[in-house]
Amino acid sequence: MPLIRRHFLLFAAIAAFALSACGKQDGPAAGGPGGGRGNQPVPVEVAVVREQDWNDALRALGTVKAHEAVTVTAKVSETVQQVHFESGQEVARGAALVTLSGQQQQALLASAEAQVREAEQQFQRQQQLVGQQLVARSAFDTARAARDAARAQAAQIRANLSDRVIRAPFAGVLGIRQVSPGALVTPGTAIATLDAIDRVYVDFPVPETELAGVAPGQALSGRAGAYPGRSFDGSVSTVSARLDAGTRAATVRGDFPNPERLLKPGMLIDVALVRGTRPAIVVPELAVQQIGSETFVWRVKDDGTVEKADVVVGGRIPGRVMLKDGIRAGEKIVVEGTGKLQPGAKVAPGGAAPAADGAKK
Repeated sequence: MPLIRRHFLLFAAIAAFALSACGKQDGPAAGGPGGGRGNQPVPVEVAVVREQDWNDALRALGTVKAHEAVTVTAKVSETVQQVHFESGQEVARGAALVTLSGQQQQALLASAEAQVREAEQQFQRQQQLVGQQLVARSAFDTARAARDAARAQAAQIRANLSDRVIRAPFAGVLGIRQVSPGALVTPGTAIATLDAIDRVYVDFPVPETELAGVAPGQALSGRAGAYPGRSFDGSVSTVSARLDAGTRAATVRGDFPNPERLLKPGMLIDVALVRGTRPAIVVPELAVQQIGSETFVWRVKDDGTVEKADVVVGGRIPGRVMLKDGIRAGEKIVVEGTGKLQPGAKVAPGGAAPAADGAKK
């Protein structure tokens, strides 16, 4: 066989083999099982969004504060003569807590009272004489002024003496005792703390967006880590008139009865504010996707494709989410099978059902 013919047959065989290989590789794309996979609808479960009754609780962390609280201090510089209380004692309003030494003031008071008696006698004598027109009216006026000055001096000394007995300004529970007999105290020296905790306040922040649903008188429920499984009932007392410029939140004060004195000032309380029943858009929790800063649901359009619908979450309870914005009643959303979806993908609904149990018809 000529050499040229052998080369031609060899090239023909190689070309035929290459075409055969290309055919095997491209064949499934044209008509095999994998052909058109990108155009096949994604099987999903679809739900119709409906408005329904929503009742949830706004939760926040709050701090317990005493109904009344003060640090009892001395007003004068003096030595402690006697301490009348023990740490942690419950006292009534006006109860004597500490007596300070006041010997110098006692001596001054005795002198002032003697001067008052003498001034009173002089005044009465001048009053009689002026009535008989035996002395000038000016002398009587001078005697009356001397009497009034003596009385004022005595009253001032009595006030100074009263400062030597430090009393409870209101009924409450005393803290740790800070002084002992014989100690020298000066103005501002702490004697003990005093807290009225038969009722306590709990202050907690509420975001600006939730303030419309908060008002005085609403019921509160609180839980403290110190008492697992126990709930404390209270009510909203005050909503602050100002918002914090940094957090955009207002401080809400709750009033809690505390007859057993279990709640202590400074405790951290998990507060739940129960809000009334109201109509809202509620969807299954699985339908709401959170990716980074995005919160969205997959909305099914009339042509059977899906698109992202950015939503604003207004509250959560197990299994359900309330949406404040981004979706409307009557629209369809994907509730199962969201993991394979992309914008514009076609879906094959496995069934259309209400968004959650209890939906309004």
